[in-house]
Amino acid sequence: MQLEPKALENRFVRLEPLSEAHREDLRAACAADPGTWTELYPYSMLGDAFDASWSRMSRDVEAGRLLPFAVMADGRCQGMTCYIAPDAANGVVEVGGTYYAPDFRGGAVNPAAKRLMLGNAFEAGCNRAVFRVDAINARSRAAVLKLGAVQEGILRHDRITWTGRVRDTVVFSVLADEWPAVRDGLDARLAQVA
Repeated sequence: MQLEPKALENRFVRLEPLSEAHREDLRAACAADPGTWTELYPYSMLGDAFDASWSRMSRDVEAGRLLPFAVMADGRCQGMTCYIAPDAANGVVEVGGTYYAPDFRGGAVNPAAKRLMLGNAFEAGCNRAVFRVDAINARSRAAVLKLGAVQEGILRHDRITWTGRVRDTVVFSVLADEWPAVRDGLDARLAQVA
C-alpha cells in the first residue's frame, strides 16, 4: 500500500493535502461548533489549542503518521479528514480525524469524501480501512455504519481526551473484498443527490 498526498475530487467535494493555505479557513470551520471539540474529540482545535494541534499534525505528517486533507466545498476549506497511521506492510490505514463545519454535515460531503478516501486507499493496495469513533458520538457512529463499514467492537477506556474524560472507542472496518459493495452503495447514494 502506497498512499501519497494528492488532491482527490468528485462533483461534491475536493480533498486537498492540508497546507498553510487552508489554515485560517480550517480555524474558522473548527470555531463554528465549539461543543463538538469540548464533548466529542480527544484533542481540541479551538482558540489557542488550534495552533498547538496544527503543530502536532505537522510533526505527524513529517514522521509519516498522518496524511491530512482539507475538505473543500463551496470554494473553501470546510473541514478536514485524514489517513492516520498508514501501515504499508500490512495494508492497513485508519480514516479519521474528520471534522466538518456544521453547515456541511448530513448531506453529500461526508459520503463523497469517504468515497474518495476509501477508493484511493483500496486502489493503492489497502487490505483494511479502519474507523475509530468515540462511543458517545452517535452521529458519527451512524454515519460510519451508513457508509457500509462493519462494527468490530468497542475498546473500553481506550483513550483519555483533552478534557480528561476517559473515552471508549468503537472500531469499524471495511475490508478489500467488501470494498466493491461498499463503493457501489456509496455511488448509488451519491447518485440520488441533486
